[in-house]
Amino acid sequence: VQLQASGGGLVHPGGSLRLSCAVSGTRIGTKYMGWFRQAPGKEREWVARIVPGGTTQYADSVKGRFTISRDNAKNTLYLRMDSLEPEDTAVYYCKLTSSYNVDYWGKGTQVTVSS
Repeated sequence: VQLQASGGGLVHPGGSLRLSCAVSGTRIGTKYMGWFRQAPGKEREWVARIVPGGTTQYADSVKGRFTISRDNAKNTLYLRMDSLEPEDTAVYYCKLTSSYNVDYWGKGTQVTVSS
């Protein structure tokens, strides 16, 4: 199983980005998937998750601004990020949990929010 995150970049405060996580080696439609982030000097934190039935959950810090979704046909997970703030600056990682409860991580994509 391999995960490849992309879509990060430099954006001004208030701007938007969409992250993608392309998955190979397994189908994502029946898997628990999520996004995490790690800011400099801080521990990795959970951002959002989507379960096989499609229910989504968000950390309080991003609720109402971020949207997690997936395209089963493209086998890709997304994170739409709106109203970005400097505090959102971090490396963003996608995670997939297999049917055997094994976690797979992508390598991360850098998001920088700065004026």
